[in-house]
Amino acid sequence: MAITQNKVNVLNSRGPCCPCRIRRGPLKCRAAVTNSQQTKETTKIGNSGVQVSSLGIGIWSWGDRWGYWGYGDTYGKADNEAAYHAILSTSVNFWDTAEIYGFGKSEELLGEFMQKTGSSDKAMVATKFATLPWRFTSHSVVQACKASLQRLQIPKLALYQIHFPASSVNFFANSSFLRGLAHCQQIGLTDAVGVSNFNEDRLRHAYQTLQDQGVRLASNQVQYSLLYREPERNGVMKACQELGVTLIAYSPLCQGLLTGKYDGNNNPKGARGLLFTKNKARDVQPLIQLMREIGQKHDGKTPAQVAINWCLCKGTLPIPGAKTAKQAEEAAGALGWRLTPGECRALEATADRISRNDIAVGMPFEQW
Repeated sequence: MAITQNKVNVLNSRGPCCPCRIRRGPLKCRAAVTNSQQTKETTKIGNSGVQVSSLGIGIWSWGDRWGYWGYGDTYGKADNEAAYHAILSTSVNFWDTAEIYGFGKSEELLGEFMQKTGSSDKAMVATKFATLPWRFTSHSVVQACKASLQRLQIPKLALYQIHFPASSVNFFANSSFLRGLAHCQQIGLTDAVGVSNFNEDRLRHAYQTLQDQGVRLASNQVQYSLLYREPERNGVMKACQELGVTLIAYSPLCQGLLTGKYDGNNNPKGARGLLFTKNKARDVQPLIQLMREIGQKHDGKTPAQVAINWCLCKGTLPIPGAKTAKQAEEAAGALGWRLTPGECRALEATADRISRNDIAVGMPFEQW
């Protein structure tokens, strides 16, 4: 898809990158950022005072025991360790994991890699508490946090989050879990606290519940990408903006669909491959082509880097996954430059034209 002259004029236009910018630091939509500025590209998580790199690395896939990502088949521990080493040579220092990723293996691997490289004092680690049906009390949050710290081999977290709201037999315990989250910060287990997969109502309730405990809600981690922009429509992004809560964007590459690597014939292995069909690959090609053309205007950036940079321009903190060194380096390459406001609008317009309900599906937690 060639860019017409009208599109060129739109892509080169200037103005506010996004009217719904979240209050999270001095990020501006710029066409380019110098190398010296790249090393300073950091942001504060909400009003917590915790400062991290403007981009993080999500490690859901590390040590995956669910079979979803193909761990032990298409990649393994050595690849994950290489990804960690690759990130050490960049300005990225924010890592996001969870106790249920690989049933604790993701946390264990990150802890092992930090210890082997002596870099635990430089890493800003976030992990998550799972509202499993046999958990009912605030104390269970504290216990889980301490267990995560043991697996990570660090004394304190940068951010501790509730992974998703409880909705089954322990649905009544959500407020208790929030109080437990506050207690984790009060006793020094974490510097900041957040939630994940919370809709607007739950987000506002969490903010007030924590505030009653003297603790500020720092973040809400939700799915957000060019192909999944529900947070803009369902009130979550607006609420984050109003409350001074950072929106952490997971799956900014739509689990790989926005990388341009898959055409329907070379789907990823494992359960994740079920998300990729020939129809989806065909439907997203206009967007992939536009990202390639825009990337060429920014020193040959890849579609993945353009997709992540768009999330940065929207005022979020994206956490793309990285299983290998190559993926880690590519993700870090989304820093140090910015799309123009016109490029952001062109990407959104193209994405809107191709978006369908079955291209990117939200997690069920968002409706709980």
